[in-house]
Amino acid sequence: MNTMEQLLAQLTTPTEALVQDLAKVDGDIVLLGVGGKMGPTLAALAVNAIREGGLNKNVIGISRFSNPEARDELEQVGVKTIPCDLLDDAALQALPHSDNVIYMAGNKFGTTGREHFTWAMNAYLPGRVAEKYKDSRIVVFSSGNIYPFMPVSSGGADESVEPQPVGEYAQSTLGRERIFEYHSHKNGTPMTMYRLNYAIDMRYGVLLEIAKAVNEGRAIDLTTGFANVIWQGDANAMALRCLNHCSSPPAVINITGPETLSIRWAAEQFAARLGKPALFANEEANVALLNNASKSHQLFGYPRVSLLQMIDWTAEWLQSGGATWNKPTHFQERGGKF
Repeated sequence: MNTMEQLLAQLTTPTEALVQDLAKVDGDIVLLGVGGKMGPTLAALAVNAIREGGLNKNVIGISRFSNPEARDELEQVGVKTIPCDLLDDAALQALPHSDNVIYMAGNKFGTTGREHFTWAMNAYLPGRVAEKYKDSRIVVFSSGNIYPFMPVSSGGADESVEPQPVGEYAQSTLGRERIFEYHSHKNGTPMTMYRLNYAIDMRYGVLLEIAKAVNEGRAIDLTTGFANVIWQGDANAMALRCLNHCSSPPAVINITGPETLSIRWAAEQFAARLGKPALFANEEANVALLNNASKSHQLFGYPRVSLLQMIDWTAEWLQSGGATWNKPTHFQERGGKF
């Protein structure tokens, strides 16, 4: 894994299961907030699945598109794009109807100091979107951050665990869910709450952060010594397949990999591949932000890309000088400050 072409192929090649599931849902697919980290490859994956299945659907990507190049890249792979500031209510109401909506809009990083904007994006906007698309299926991107910290021996929080969000980002994300949930009850809108952590792409993610620390000889703080990860291509496929599991009241589905990843173990794996020692600071706390995604694995099967494969690819990407994004996950954050 050392070229962008290889990366995008791995992220956007559909499985037969995805093709079959998209064939079961009628109508076009609108992606609100398509310009984020996951949106472009999710859109391309949907287009490829539709083409492979010979389906009569359009994928419509909606974002502010502050970067015109990102919009051009989406158009080139077959996504129809509409520039829109979703907080502009007139512009939102002018968007086309779609039977299927993936809601990816939101704000996390930069919350501290701009809490008002985070709450507007994460808790006010969902109500406007829910009314606009009350006759659609809606998959709502949420986060495992809304759960309490769990004992590392627990296997993580499953969907029965009551949310206990720490910090304003996580609180506003629970607000997003509650506002959508209200409108689902009010209008009978079928929805799925898609609680994700953490997606892995060669250009960003928990594994890349660990690998870079090893490669640069920086000590890794082990206080948050465990995490969950999933290949972004698998996470995107599951988001699209969640359209078949929308209900009112909303379904809730955790999305992540099957392992409770030891940060220490992962660092040692990278040390072996990069030929450099792994350096550590502090000891592992007995609680961490962990999800149990057994329900999604029962519905969709285990992720196609394994943890060791992701580690191999990440090491190869780093050694070959592959492009990376300066978008840290802050998975070590324990006080909810983003």
